[in-house]
Amino acid sequence: MTVVHITGARPNFPKAAPVLSALTSLGVRQQLVHTGQHYDDKLSDIFFRELELPRPDVNLGVGSGSHATQTAAVMTALEERFLAERPSLVVVYGDVNSTLAAALVCAKIGVPVAHVEAGLRSFDLTMPEEINRKVTDALSDLAFATSPDAIAHLSREGVPADRIHFVGNPMIDTLLAHLDRFDPEPARQAHGLSGPYAVATLHRPGNVDDKAHAVTLIQAIHKCADLLPILVPLHPRGRARLLELGFADHPNIRVVDPLGYVEFMSLVRGAAAVLTDSGGVQEETTVLGVPCLTLRPSTERPITITHGTNRLVRADTLPDELQAVLERGPLTEWPVPPLWDGKAGPRIARVIVDWLNARRAR
Repeated sequence: MTVVHITGARPNFPKAAPVLSALTSLGVRQQLVHTGQHYDDKLSDIFFRELELPRPDVNLGVGSGSHATQTAAVMTALEERFLAERPSLVVVYGDVNSTLAAALVCAKIGVPVAHVEAGLRSFDLTMPEEINRKVTDALSDLAFATSPDAIAHLSREGVPADRIHFVGNPMIDTLLAHLDRFDPEPARQAHGLSGPYAVATLHRPGNVDDKAHAVTLIQAIHKCADLLPILVPLHPRGRARLLELGFADHPNIRVVDPLGYVEFMSLVRGAAAVLTDSGGVQEETTVLGVPCLTLRPSTERPITITHGTNRLVRADTLPDELQAVLERGPLTEWPVPPLWDGKAGPRIARVIVDWLNARRAR
């Protein structure tokens, strides 16, 4: 019996690492498929080195493209593989196009699917990730939830209770396992940061695709940069537009290429604040106790607000929100969501093994 893991983009790798490790310890035969949706070294290959992930058994190399082009390329390649060698279970992660593509292929050819990070909802259907999440959950045989609100969403959408498993957050397993490697000081020195600083990540279509909105956002970030230096590992998506509109023209904004996991998390750990539109960063700052200002009207991770350090902000309120964070100073204590304890990978692995054994017995 073989379990196949599908990864495709930067957020998938820290989620998959603890699950792969835990299943290996239980003697499960596995294959790792990298779709190549993210193919830049700092968005992909470096994660395999830093997180000690096994090298992928298969790299589909689909590259970039429109949502339809990318999804179709992954579907075509996976269907051929899965028909030739049917897995016992396919595990998908998060909400990227590769996740949706794998779930669709498996549903059509009768291969079971497990979704890690099931049930997250922003209720914003303008986000492609929200569509990916909803469809994947509807097709999954095992739904691994990271938070109680995710369980409630799945139940309301008709997912049977015996498919839903509250396991915690495997991304936090990876963060906690590498915590002693996140040393802010060498990272600060490498980027010439001597005092308080912020880290910013921006790539969502709603923030960078529309010119007028992007200009408003840039003006807000520039006002924030009046308060302290801001290091921005700028994602390839939207990079050209933001730079063309003058994003890097402020002397306190330092645009760099995407960073590896350890370097990025070291900088986040030492930051006075993080400005982001990413999903995963909201979770990581929640555990690290770093104030996070999320530039989105909604989040699929509301538990990072109720049990963490995250706040939703608009571009026009961002500078004042950052000023308030800086005036409060570093946090000394903060709530952390239940089961975000570094043991999600083993919980997921145990459920998978029990499920496979029960299926084999039948």
